[in-house]
Amino acid sequence: MKRACYFLILLFLATTANAQFELYPTNWWINMKWNKVEVLVRAAAQDIKTQNVTLAYPGVTLNKISKFKNPHYLVLELMISPVAKPGTVKIKIGETTADWPLKSRRTGNGRTFANGVTSADLVYLIMPDRFSNGDPSNDRVPGMRDQSLNRDSVFERHGGDLKGVQNHLDYLKDLGVTAIWLNPVIENDMPDRTEHGYAFTNHYKIDPRIGGAAAYKDLIDAAHLKGMKIIQDAVYNHTGLEHVLFRDQPDSTWFHRWPKFTQTNYKDQAIFDPHGAQIDKKIMQDGWFVPSMPDWDQSNPFVQNFLIQHALWCVEEFGIDGWRIDTYAYNDLNFMNRCNQALYDEYPRISIFGETWVHGVPNQSYFCQNNYSIPFKSNLQATTDFQLLFYGIIPAVNEPFGWTEGVNKVYTTLAQDFVYKDPTREVIFLDNHDLPRFYSVVNEDTAKYKLALAWLLTCRGIPQLYYGSEVLMEGTTSPNDGQVRKDFPGGWAGDKVNKFTAAGRTGKENILFNYIRTLANFRKRSSALTTGKLMQFAPYDGVYIYFRYDRQQTILCAMNTNKMPAAIALNRFAERLNGFQSARDVVTGQVTPLKDSLTLAPMSDRVLELTK
Repeated sequence: MKRACYFLILLFLATTANAQFELYPTNWWINMKWNKVEVLVRAAAQDIKTQNVTLAYPGVTLNKISKFKNPHYLVLELMISPVAKPGTVKIKIGETTADWPLKSRRTGNGRTFANGVTSADLVYLIMPDRFSNGDPSNDRVPGMRDQSLNRDSVFERHGGDLKGVQNHLDYLKDLGVTAIWLNPVIENDMPDRTEHGYAFTNHYKIDPRIGGAAAYKDLIDAAHLKGMKIIQDAVYNHTGLEHVLFRDQPDSTWFHRWPKFTQTNYKDQAIFDPHGAQIDKKIMQDGWFVPSMPDWDQSNPFVQNFLIQHALWCVEEFGIDGWRIDTYAYNDLNFMNRCNQALYDEYPRISIFGETWVHGVPNQSYFCQNNYSIPFKSNLQATTDFQLLFYGIIPAVNEPFGWTEGVNKVYTTLAQDFVYKDPTREVIFLDNHDLPRFYSVVNEDTAKYKLALAWLLTCRGIPQLYYGSEVLMEGTTSPNDGQVRKDFPGGWAGDKVNKFTAAGRTGKENILFNYIRTLANFRKRSSALTTGKLMQFAPYDGVYIYFRYDRQQTILCAMNTNKMPAAIALNRFAERLNGFQSARDVVTGQVTPLKDSLTLAPMSDRVLELTK
């Protein structure tokens, strides 16, 4: 009995000690290349600036202690040598000892995790709060600022979570999805509009309303077992007003400050404009994105290491495969190169792409690996390809054909791929959580929608599908962006319909669902579509022909953007057609001889696998 009481007292003392201090990162690993770790220590209710700090752990050295104007903080620079073993590092601060776990590394780097997302993948973007509620017990979490739970409002939380995503992995795999991109999963303890997750309040907590760290690990492990990858959404540029480091700042240098509130001008041109004014560049990069999101000062080396270590920690702790970076152009780009390189060094196969909601191929390509000879060279692998959406597929399906209009814009935009180091890494898409749903963009015209989907699944790059696109979910950003973030029908107990099942979908929805599933699953098996080359031919009279091909396979993609049928002579495409005798329609399975011409229905796209 005495021994049990003694154990409980020790446990209480250890728990109390750790409760007095917040340590960021919460733990680390042996044998990491990033072996000089800055541990940010916060003691919310006490002055630790004058406290003596010591530790004694084989292979771990306390190199340096940094202090700040705010006495609640210290930064401890720890060097972890190759001889260090897993265990618990005891950090003594004053008379109190805090535990800092040092773990063995996750196995399977580049194989079972950090495997990267490539052009062989189909990415499915999910907003966890709006996809499926797998665990109603976490719908509201006591103590969090946002206690809303109202599915009748697009501005309040609905209760979707990570367990809901996990429950539908088989649905996604059947659809042909190979990678899942989740809108941010980090704690977002803001008072309102928290469903999107882009205003972090604690970098080292997974939001408990979507299940917390345990649910995140369960989802990732389950996805990996099914051969699927996970992409985490990263936000480096800003945080939420309620972030612990903003509410209780170490000093005045951690966030950008202005004499009065200054919002970014959203002018990416100012960053690379040879004629640009420095004030415009400063406002672009240092101005706050919105009033509720404080802007990190990424020139501060402590901020840099805090954000870099968090990125490394997430990959190692959870085993994610890819990294999507929000609002990429607004960051300090030299810092971003450093952060990206730290991830590449530790995880050589990881993929990283950034959101670049800009206008123009030169603008977009400036922010990723490119072939320009210019002073600044980005090491970001790729971007989200807004150019092929705004100046490609939207005009292709919605504008009349002309010398530079209509589908000519797809042709023209793709012709500028010579500026990218690797255009096959570009992430192509029809819509996302910030844009009108594409089914609404085409005014619910299923012919246009199918044409655009065929393009998405056959063009160069990594295709991304927004949740619910396969069941014709609609919505525009007017009157607000919540209209494009509606619940997936069937994701909640008691929903009137369940579109996760064929029986719950309408006839029209099943036609589109099966169309996507057929193309997506064919794509998984197609070397030409996943890793092959692209050859496009100049459009004529609203008809656009392009080929995906390699030594094993040739795919002919024919797009008719006219309201009338089109018969096209095939002799112009001889350099890709020579030697082929027949064509199998990938969607219908019908095999026909290759003749002198090809007939296309109005507003349609045919995907043909050629055989000799």
